[in-house]
Amino acid sequence: MDYIYIKTTLTDKIKNKTATVGVIGLGYVGLPLAVEMARAGYNVIGLDIKEEKVRMVNEGICYLGDIDPADLENSLKSGRLKATGDSGLISEADCVIICVPTPLDEHFQPDISYIVNASTEIAKHLHEGMLVILESTTYPGTTEEVVKPILESTGLECGKEFFLAFSPERVDPGNKQYKTKNTPKVVGGITPDCTELAAALYGNVLEGGIFRVSSPKVAEMEKILENTFRNVNIALVNEMAIICNRLGIDIWEVIEAAKTKPYGFMPFYPGPGAGGHCIGVDPFYLTWKTREYGYHTKLIETAGEINNYMPEFILERAMKILNRFGKPLYGSEVLVLGAAYKQDIDDIRESPALKVMDLLVKYGAKLKYNDPYVPEFTYKERTYKSVPLTAEAIEAADLVIITTMHSCYDYEFIEKHSRFIFDTKNAMKNVRNREKIETL
Repeated sequence: MDYIYIKTTLTDKIKNKTATVGVIGLGYVGLPLAVEMARAGYNVIGLDIKEEKVRMVNEGICYLGDIDPADLENSLKSGRLKATGDSGLISEADCVIICVPTPLDEHFQPDISYIVNASTEIAKHLHEGMLVILESTTYPGTTEEVVKPILESTGLECGKEFFLAFSPERVDPGNKQYKTKNTPKVVGGITPDCTELAAALYGNVLEGGIFRVSSPKVAEMEKILENTFRNVNIALVNEMAIICNRLGIDIWEVIEAAKTKPYGFMPFYPGPGAGGHCIGVDPFYLTWKTREYGYHTKLIETAGEINNYMPEFILERAMKILNRFGKPLYGSEVLVLGAAYKQDIDDIRESPALKVMDLLVKYGAKLKYNDPYVPEFTYKERTYKSVPLTAEAIEAADLVIITTMHSCYDYEFIEKHSRFIFDTKNAMKNVRNREKIETL
């Protein structure tokens, strides 16, 4: 088929919203995107290997806090969104967006098996005039070196018979201001036409604007830079917190003072570590990749070491606090408030709070935790269940440790009934009585 005809036909389908969009992976990235695509007027097929997710989507059960349940329900009622586990339906799609996980393995090596599997399934159903976009965060070169060869193994040529681009996801769970709809989108295609087609699709749906870059590698690297920037700065402020503790200085007061500078400073805040799927994971993709080029990423790895050490620092501080009251950690009642990696969400991926709890148990503490967003979780084959945050539960604890600053917590109530509080998030900053509170 003539290349001009293929491109023009797909362009018209995208412009007129007659294109069918397939979204592979219905998690924190894929489901909000699928709902926005359907709301914009596209017919959307959401694919996921987990039957439970497929069932919940089709029944209108919203399992992600960042999606308005009414938007999901309306997308289903209009018939523009359906979820399935049948990868054969990829053949019906004109545009396919890959939103699968990219974890690290036990050796901190990139695990791109989900991307490979998704690309292989797409290849089975690839047809002329299909646009494929990878959104999963990964190392620079993945789109060109991994996805493209798999798709071209069909005999179809990228940039002429099908189109391929990378557009990094920018999902921030719990962010009240910026969501999928209004966050700017970066797009980099294999060819200029690939870029323009991907930009046209997103531009027809999203309101944050489209920023085009020259290649998928640039777009992939841009995403790594975003998260490495955050990871390094979190590590910096965590190390400052450790130093301030040794010097007897309040790190939170230091940060508030530094914030008064109107230029050249951006505040970051210490805590029990860097959590979430992105911040503590993505920089290691770059670390791994640069080894091919004989470069060792010293700063990035040091930042990772500092952030990974923070749960141990929390443990050491907890031991010292209890020691002041003549109590060893072993056998002490410790109540941890917060399991999620950030406030007001239920996401526990890479949450440092879980690592803190694991260390407390390991060293003999009688641990209980509360998190209204996380009623139960399993970590290292141990299952934990949230206890009600009653006056009795707080009073029974020798030490309360705040690891997540949920806004629903009544901090005055917690202070009133606590023996002592170790506040790692400065959540108690507005509590009047500070005598039995120690911050990070």
